[in-house]
Amino acid sequence: MLPTVARVLDLDVMRRGLPQVVAGAAALERPVRWVHVSELPDVAGVLRGGELVLSTGIALPEDRDGLARYVRELAEVGVAGLVIEFGRRYFDSLPRALVAAAERHWLPLVALRRELKFVAVTEAVHALVVNAQLEQLRVSEAVHQVFNELATEGAEPAEVVRQVARMAGAPVVLENLAHQVLAHDPAGRGEQELLENWEHRSRGVHPAGRTGYDPRSGWLVTTVGARGQDWGRLVLVDEPVPLPQDVPHPHAMLLERGAATLALNRLVVRDRESLERQTHRTLLSGILTHALTVSEVALRAQALGVPLEGRRLVGVVLRQRQGPLPAALEAQARLRDFTELAATAIRTSRLSALVGALDDEGVGLLVALGSQQDEHAALESFAAALRRLSAEAGRDGAEPVIAVGSSVGSVRDARRTLLEATQVADAALHDAPGGRAAYYRLPDVRLRGLLHLLRDDERLQTYVERELGPLLAYDAEHGGQLVQMLRIYLEQGRNKSAAADAAHLSRPSFYDRLHKVERILGIDLDQVESCLSLHVALLALDAVRR
Repeated sequence: MLPTVARVLDLDVMRRGLPQVVAGAAALERPVRWVHVSELPDVAGVLRGGELVLSTGIALPEDRDGLARYVRELAEVGVAGLVIEFGRRYFDSLPRALVAAAERHWLPLVALRRELKFVAVTEAVHALVVNAQLEQLRVSEAVHQVFNELATEGAEPAEVVRQVARMAGAPVVLENLAHQVLAHDPAGRGEQELLENWEHRSRGVHPAGRTGYDPRSGWLVTTVGARGQDWGRLVLVDEPVPLPQDVPHPHAMLLERGAATLALNRLVVRDRESLERQTHRTLLSGILTHALTVSEVALRAQALGVPLEGRRLVGVVLRQRQGPLPAALEAQARLRDFTELAATAIRTSRLSALVGALDDEGVGLLVALGSQQDEHAALESFAAALRRLSAEAGRDGAEPVIAVGSSVGSVRDARRTLLEATQVADAALHDAPGGRAAYYRLPDVRLRGLLHLLRDDERLQTYVERELGPLLAYDAEHGGQLVQMLRIYLEQGRNKSAAADAAHLSRPSFYDRLHKVERILGIDLDQVESCLSLHVALLALDAVRR
């Protein structure tokens, strides 16, 4: 930073003049851009602002109005301060009109009670100014290099925020337009203190302009956005410092560069999930992997506008019934759209929930219900909204599977309800669509759910191979569909005629395939126990393949 008036007064060369601040003490933190020695009463016309004016006062006006006009013109041009040396015009005190005008215009007015060589003052101050300018260039270059690399690498918002906090040495928060925290870095300070009651605190800070400093809170705020579309604010949270209105905050350039990087990266990756969904996904992942503590999850969710403490929490997992696997980019876009549909359905149902992708195929939700909300009614409302939105989006052929875990009463148990919902979703995915309740729970998936829970058990895998191994090998070698024919037969309740119709085959052709199944497996499909064993093996095969 440039030296301030206070810093200049503390120089040895100035202290030898016994400086005394007689007016404008509240503005001593103004930066000094240059030192100008002048005795002219109309010197303001040749100044640009930021100068520290040195004078003996020998040519200053004698009348009150002239002195007031002299100070007013200096203040209007943005002079940093006025220093008058005793001994030529004034000896013991400065004129009251001059002091009063300086106080009125917040212009630091300093009297030197001992004579000084002004050239020595200018040399000392100009050395500070040049050094400060060189330091500013070094800092600017470092900031430019760091954020250029972040922009080139497509860094995540959390990394950009972390770099701003590190370089500023103060906490930084990225929030959306609803004042919900998208990313933050406490810079080694207390996370609880930083995020607690964030939305309320943030709504009270609205400095003018795209970048502004709020002296009451000490926050430096800049708007984040590009192409006329603002989507958030980057906030530097620090202790209030006395900073004159015409003095830029020392970290303003750093914050603006961070905001520009965030805006640029968002434009580059705008086809990916939104920042809100990324933040929600990180929290859900933190719950499932134990990467975040219970208090961290509760605190960050609160800052996101999703209070979890004191609520009943219900894990929900959504999966899509779909045909052949799409290409990677198409799958990513489909999952992103599915996640946004789920978030929209939550808002439509007036529920509060964390919503984010769990893996490449599913969306997870942690719904937070108030004490007066009916769980079943809330979930039915969400399911209806999701199906309606899916239909409006032209997704009728991909009816979502909605799986729900048991409700829990604390954040500590949130992982359990999410895991249960995941297990139910995987088991229910192979169930026939339609004709069921609005959503699945553990009792609805019955045997399929049990087999899914046991899918990693070697004994279950051995059972599948023992029952279906020869048939699977035959299909693999001959490109047949005998396993599918067996599945259709069993799903039709061993009704051969109905199974032939479901397989779109003539009855003789279908019967021939069943006989071939019997020969390969060495069983009799007229025996109930054999069919039961094979049906369980098929369900287990589905679970193992998941």
